[in-house]
Amino acid sequence: MRLGGRLGGAIDILRDIENRRRPVADALKDWGLAHRFAGSGDRAAIGNIVYDALRMRLSHAFLMDDDAPTALAYAVLIRQWGLSPEALSAEFADDRFAPPLLTEANLSALSSRNLDDAPLHVQGDIPDWIQPSFETAFGEDWLTEAKALAERPTLDLRANTLKASREKVVKALDRSGAVPAPIARNGVRIPAGEGASRLPNVTAELSFQKGWFEVQDEGSQIVADLVHPPEHAQVLDFCAGGGGKTLAMAAAMNNKGQVHAYDADRKRLAPIVERLRRAGTRNVQVHDDVRQLDALKEKLDVVLVDAPCTGTGTWRRRPDTKWRLTSRNLEERVAQQQEALGEASAFVKPGGSLVYVTCSVLPEENERQIERFCGEHPAFSAEAVTDEWNTLFGADTPRPRSRDGRMLTLTPASTETDGFFFCRMRRASAI
Repeated sequence: MRLGGRLGGAIDILRDIENRRRPVADALKDWGLAHRFAGSGDRAAIGNIVYDALRMRLSHAFLMDDDAPTALAYAVLIRQWGLSPEALSAEFADDRFAPPLLTEANLSALSSRNLDDAPLHVQGDIPDWIQPSFETAFGEDWLTEAKALAERPTLDLRANTLKASREKVVKALDRSGAVPAPIARNGVRIPAGEGASRLPNVTAELSFQKGWFEVQDEGSQIVADLVHPPEHAQVLDFCAGGGGKTLAMAAAMNNKGQVHAYDADRKRLAPIVERLRRAGTRNVQVHDDVRQLDALKEKLDVVLVDAPCTGTGTWRRRPDTKWRLTSRNLEERVAQQQEALGEASAFVKPGGSLVYVTCSVLPEENERQIERFCGEHPAFSAEAVTDEWNTLFGADTPRPRSRDGRMLTLTPASTETDGFFFCRMRRASAI
């Protein structure tokens, strides 16, 4: 397909997402099934246009004075891919699959408008109602943080040290441009790429099938590292989901001790079985019924609550969720987090630790939850983790945001990762 056909496909998908309010992944999949002639390079380029348009939807619409799918898709090619309107006009002149050219009104707006004149939430490409939360979380840096969440993400992997070193994984993926990640001890990073370039399908690699690595954002790896359970510890991953952090902790424990993986959603938990097998993990027990955990109450060294959240920290990878998020969604997640923390805390032994993690950057889901929980459960108190950060990752690595050294927030702007929140709370020892 030529660029015109790719642009036309992206516009059709953006229109489908807008009209049916459906996840971008579903819309892309259905378009691919209906257009089987499109090659993998075509599908990747079309996906890039769609995702880039959604990441910067508000600022594109402002500069085009038009929020229609056609205007947004053209804005991607001009603003983000560096193509001029004149070059696109020439490119599409003899392409019968190309969409209509931009209107004179669009071109006039693009040449005359200045993004600095737009409302701040438009400049940051975030919903207007969530701006106060960003201001509370990041102060005067909030706009920089918001803009960073609208950039393309890298492809991050975690070397599975039960089977391969990071150096071995980097060498195996050398043709994909893999390099050691900046912070995570076993992280491997593949650059995001620009324009139509596509990321490699690393899960098709033989080294992946052998269990040498897992696909996992570096931020997720970092918070799993910070849990830092001793080799022979008894650990509970209370909201294990697909098992990314379970796998990371099990490997860090060198297949010793015991990790109990539980999730109330059996569908989310299901992939963990195959992932454990491929990784060669032997110190994990999987539970899909909370009653199976009854014997563990007040007996565990570490309990991790990777809580359900709004996912604001993952907006680079899932930009469509940014525009579907509502204040009601946030309220629901806050209530679920409070419930999960309360339930999980019952399994922590005296002197043990309760670790709270989200992939959100909102204070309602992060700092305020810790303050509320510790206020209601005085046996628990937040611990400083700055020294542990330095020990694990080095004092010269990029630093997460933190007001007190106890509650850490990783962000694309500060640590070049997805947004994650981390806090460890220690339960007082029995008297």
